[in-house]
Amino acid sequence: MSRGRYAQPERRPAVVAGASSGIGAETARALAAAGFPVALGARRTDRCEELAAAIRAEGGEAVAHPLDVSSEESVADFAAKVTADLGDVEVVISNAGLVGPGRLLEVGTERFARELDVNLVGPYRLVRTFVPPMVERRRGDVLFVSSDVALRARPFMSAYTAGKSGLEGLVESLQMELEGTGVRASVVRPGPTWSEMGGDWEAEQAAFVLEQWVRFGLARHPHFLKARAIADAITTVVSAPRGVHISPVDVNPEAPVEDPS
Repeated sequence: MSRGRYAQPERRPAVVAGASSGIGAETARALAAAGFPVALGARRTDRCEELAAAIRAEGGEAVAHPLDVSSEESVADFAAKVTADLGDVEVVISNAGLVGPGRLLEVGTERFARELDVNLVGPYRLVRTFVPPMVERRRGDVLFVSSDVALRARPFMSAYTAGKSGLEGLVESLQMELEGTGVRASVVRPGPTWSEMGGDWEAEQAAFVLEQWVRFGLARHPHFLKARAIADAITTVVSAPRGVHISPVDVNPEAPVEDPS
């Protein structure tokens, strides 16, 4: 392959959507440590600004701007500010997510639609904004943080499950449409992970949902991943040399090691 055609620029600005906590925050840290200038976006801008300051204090390059993936105007404004700060965006991490517990028959149309908007239409808005310039440059990475619920549906998380299943269908179509453009669309699929997502659930609701996971064989052991494990996988995928496409990547917690005695 031609080195010129498959070269990567030394400086690859990266956007992390949903960067205020959990997987997004750890991904911003991991990318910055790997040498990527990072732009942090979320609705909780104070958290993103604190993280960006911490990254800069450690020698990295980071900026933060408000981002609501449910708003086309917000995504466009964010993209303009990031490009002005860091230059052409080479990497986009679509991580913003929303999940709430509840029985499908009781969730309500408005909340169901809100979750689908953030978890499925939100990534589409990022694609529409950031990917066309990547296609023009004939290079770039857009990575979507999915979930194991896309393969193994979980009860009492119906909208989230539907959104992640739809997301993976979107990405599969996108991958085919991007063939030959030099732009890689990838999926990282976390298993159970400790994060703030679901942290606003009532304790009784969370306990009930976990019990149902066990009931349906969806929680074979008690171990959860730390967010950094997902962040490291994301960094590996987008750091792959040109001509190499790593996707999908499943990241799951290892079961407790049994005592042979």
